[in-house]
Amino acid sequence: MTPPHARHPRDFESRVTQVLARIDAGEVLTYGEVAAEAGHPGAARAVGNVLARGDGLPWWRVVTSTGRLVPGHEEEHARRLAREGVEVSYGRVRLNARADMELATRIAASIAEG
Repeated sequence: MTPPHARHPRDFESRVTQVLARIDAGEVLTYGEVAAEAGHPGAARAVGNVLARGDGLPWWRVVTSTGRLVPGHEEEHARRLAREGVEVSYGRVRLNARADMELATRIAASIAEG
């Protein structure tokens, strides 16, 4: 069975792009959180594919579920996050569940408004 994000890739990419556009400087979401906010929970890997292809997308504001930076790009990832005031320690950011929930709620409301 083909997952929904694979059947309608342009719609999925558009939704992911909308979510990414609403992550402010200094905020971080996980790939899974972006997928869920885009309406496709479980499509974290597909979010990574969108980020890998997308020009101008704020890829550095997205990390793994454990807060780990993008493998192979840790130095640039850490540099960009540090410029936005995000603390990186040992190749990871500290994820704050409460702040992430507030951010996700704000993004969902913003997308619903259009």
